[in-house]
Order: sequence, then C-alpha cells, then structure tokens
Amino acid sequence: MVRARSSAGSVVGRSRSPLPWAVAAALLFCAALAMRFPGVAMYDSVTQYQQAASGSYDDWHPPIMAHAWALLNHIHGGTGPFFLVQMLLWWSGLGLLSVALGQQRRHGAAALVLLVGIAPLWLGWTTVVLKDAQMACCLVAAAGLAGYWRFDRRNMPISAVVLTALLLIYATLVRGNAVFATIPFAMALTGWPRRDRLWVQVLAGVVLTLAVLAISPFINHRLLRAAPSGVERVLPLYDMTGIAHYARLPSIAAVPPALWAESEQKGCYTPYYWNPYGEDRQCGGIGTAAVFEDGAEPHLMRDWIGQVLRHPVAYARHRLSHLNSNLRFWVRGSEPDAIPPIDSEPNKDGLGARPTAGARLLISAATIMLATPLGWPVFWLAIAGALTWASAGRTEPQARLGRALAISALCMSGSFAVVSIASDLRYHLWSMVAAALALILLIDARALDRRRALISGGLVLAVVAIGLVARLGAAAPVYIPVMPPATASTS
Repeated sequence: MVRARSSAGSVVGRSRSPLPWAVAAALLFCAALAMRFPGVAMYDSVTQYQQAASGSYDDWHPPIMAHAWALLNHIHGGTGPFFLVQMLLWWSGLGLLSVALGQQRRHGAAALVLLVGIAPLWLGWTTVVLKDAQMACCLVAAAGLAGYWRFDRRNMPISAVVLTALLLIYATLVRGNAVFATIPFAMALTGWPRRDRLWVQVLAGVVLTLAVLAISPFINHRLLRAAPSGVERVLPLYDMTGIAHYARLPSIAAVPPALWAESEQKGCYTPYYWNPYGEDRQCGGIGTAAVFEDGAEPHLMRDWIGQVLRHPVAYARHRLSHLNSNLRFWVRGSEPDAIPPIDSEPNKDGLGARPTAGARLLISAATIMLATPLGWPVFWLAIAGALTWASAGRTEPQARLGRALAISALCMSGSFAVVSIASDLRYHLWSMVAAALALILLIDARALDRRRALISGGLVLAVVAIGLVARLGAAAPVYIPVMPPATASTS
C-alpha cells in the first residue's frame, strides 16, 4: 500500500497503484485516435481554420479557437494537432478521475467514469474538432485535476491550480454561452461565496456571469483582434421574429412590412432555429436588414426589450417552443443535427480524412444511444436538477465535485431557455457528460438525501415516460422550412 501525507500532516492511505486505471485510460485514448484521427471538421471548423490560416478573424465564432489553431499550424496543418489536444484533455481528465476513485477502492465508480468516456454519442462529438467539443474536453480535464488532488484531501499544487484556471478561461471563451457552465462550476468547486444562503450564491453567480459577458467583446475585439460580425444581434432578431409570429404582428423593427409578410407566407419561422433568416435562399433579407447590413437597425436591442415587454405571452410561447426543441423533450425521435458526423464537411483545405471502419461502428452505436433517454438533453437536465437538490449541504471532496458538475450542467442547459437560437444536440455535450459524471460521483459517495432522491427520481422517470410517449408518435415532427433549390448560375 502506498501512503501519502496530506497538507495537514495526517497520513492518507491509498489502496493500490494507479497504474491499472491510468493504463486503461491510455488504451482508450489510443483506440479513439485509431478510430477518428485526424478528427472531423464541420462547417464551423472549416471557417475557423480558414481564419487561422489567413490571420483574418471575426467574432461570429469565438476567435480564441482560431488563434489557438494558428499556433498549432506552426507544428502541423489540418485538424490533427487540435484533435490530439482534445483527446489528451478528454482522456487525461477521465483518467485522473478514475485513478483518484480507484485509489480510494471505488473501482465500480472508476470503471463507470471511463464508460462515460466511451459512450458513443459523446465520444463521437468529442472527436469533432469543434468549439463545443473543446469546451467539454477542457472542463472534463479541469474536473479530473480537481478530483485527483482533492479526493484524498490534498491541496492542489500551484501548477495544477494554474492549469485548471487556464482550462476554465479557455472553455469560457471558446463558446459564446459557456459562461453559464463555467462560472457555476468554478463557484461550486471552490465553495465561493462561503455563505449558506442560496440568494447570496445566486446573486454572486449572476454578477460574475454578467461581468464576463460584458468583458468578452473587449477580449474578442481588442485582445484577439476579431472584427465584429453582428452575431450579438441574432438572438434579439430571433426573439422578435418569434414574438411577431405568435402575436401576428404586421412587422418587426428594421424589417419592411412587405418583407416580413413574405417570410411568414414562406413559413420561415420555426422553433427549431433562426437559420432561415440568415439564408439568402429562404428569408435572408430579414437577417441582412437587422444583423448583417452596414448601419443595420441601431436600436435593435431597445426594440427587442420593448417587444418582449409588450408581448410577454408571445415571447413565452416562442421561448418555450424553442426550449422544447432544444432539449428534445416533446419531439419525435428523428430530429436532425444530433448524430455526430462521420465525415468532414467538403473543403479545399484538406481537413479531415476518410472514415475508418471503427469510425463507422462508433457512429452506428451513437445512433442507437441517441434513441434512448441517454441521448436526450432533457433527461440529463432532469438528472442534473435532481442531483443538485438531493446533494444540498454535502461538502466532502467527492460530493463537492459531483455537485459542482451537476450545477454546471443544470445552469448550462437551463440557460437555453433564454439565450439559444438553434437546437443542435452538440450544444448540450458538456451538460450531458457533466450530469453523468455527477451521477456517478454522488451515488458512489452516498451524498444524496434519501427522501429528496426518491422524489426527484420519480420526476426523472416522469420525464422519460413523457418523452417516450412523444417519440411513439404523439408529438408532431420537427418543422424545418424547406430550402428552395439553388438557381443555376450563368457566366
């Protein structure tokens, strides 16, 4: 038995060598590389790679990823280096957690942590070189560092603290709404503010979140030299189109009444996403007038708030309809944008490679997982809420990390009720993984209040039952406007 001394001077027993769990994580890392190297590039990935190669950045996608990619291009071009970084973060984080649990003789929990890593839907998405995957991989690595040092009550060394902070900062900047996950995670992990009153903790979280959102444009535009793209205007535009649709308004700000009437006749509004208003072949004129055009409506934010206040019922219908689609709750079982891509977006930059047999098997398994509650964001949101409530008051290291993961998942997926514009399943990658890890850690630590766990477990089962009824045909198919065919170009 290896024995280590804690910072307080007490002797902490370790049950066995970390080697088996470290080797298992390393083997799974190698298997992931063999299946998907050099990674998969989606449309967003191709755009960011082109910015990295050209040195010309905008803020439509968080520019920190493009800058990081530009640095990696000095080592080797393409998706390979970034894919390797993502897999190192993913498997090192999960490996550290499994090692920490194995050293405490919690072998079942250690194995389940690695099982989360090979869950095909989640592994499929983490092998895509994409901001959502990078956010999840960074936070998994941060959780692994915290668990490795804190499960046996050791103080984290300065190097581990600095690395964890850097991972949290990068994760915050690599997705526009990541702050809703990273701030609650950091606060719950550190136990700050050290007050028992919930309202103090909520107020501190809201203030920090707003502060980060306020300084993010400065970081993107000044420090990272990204040109403004108008991306911050898309959410107000989408909300205003939703309100106008449900309230049957004749027009919205910055959009001529005839153009709005035409878009309604075409059926461009959908609770699924905002995209038709940014697509030239659908209703792109609305996006151009309100978002992309030079000198676009200068009072859009003011008009947005005013329209929400004047039509709260229509706003609520729009946001609830979108949230349902986003969380994939009362929906059919064949929603798009859920299965990880097996191949890269066609591109001229040589990104990606032909899929291997292993990759095809992985994506087939991901399709099966997607058909179960394990692939529903709403299921994991319910789990996260249940764990947050049932673990209140527990402060042991393993329980604290589990609770921090649950709170982060709850806040991230919950934020889509007000700040979302699309329903891609990958947006919930971190939330689903964090809730799964929280479930393992909190049950293993016996950190759940029995009465609360039984009540919340019943609510989770109710969510599953309703979702199954919807998928058996009770829900209407998701509505996505049909893209008109492209007209042939003439030279």
